[in-house]
Amino acid sequence: MPAIAQDSETGEVLMLAYMNEASFRETVATGQAVYFSRSRQKLWRKGEESGHRQTVEQIFVDCDADTILLKVRQSGVACHQGYRSCFFRQLTPRAGKADEAVELADLCDMHLRQERLVDPDSVYRSP
Repeated sequence: MPAIAQDSETGEVLMLAYMNEASFRETVATGQAVYFSRSRQKLWRKGEESGHRQTVEQIFVDCDADTILLKVRQSGVACHQGYRSCFFRQLTPRAGKADEAVELADLCDMHLRQERLVDPDSVYRSP
């Protein structure tokens, strides 16, 4: 299931990841965010390489019971690219560009809204 991590103090959305039953059980048991990496097909304990952990303070489920919301206390950055949140880019629609002949990449301008806080090469090992 999709799992949204949200800063418990500020309400800022930090990231979206996925959980399976095993990752959910471990999250509940330990109070630390554990996700399921779909690309690696294994459990991903947030911060196991970087040290940037998420302590879970509250767990919510949506009305359809198909999305989890974790309210967390973030240690370090949430984004593997070194930003506080994975949502560090803002898209601004360009006026008059909505017709189907326009390439998707030309519909919006993209702006960085956060500064990189951590050099990813300094905290992540090469595979």
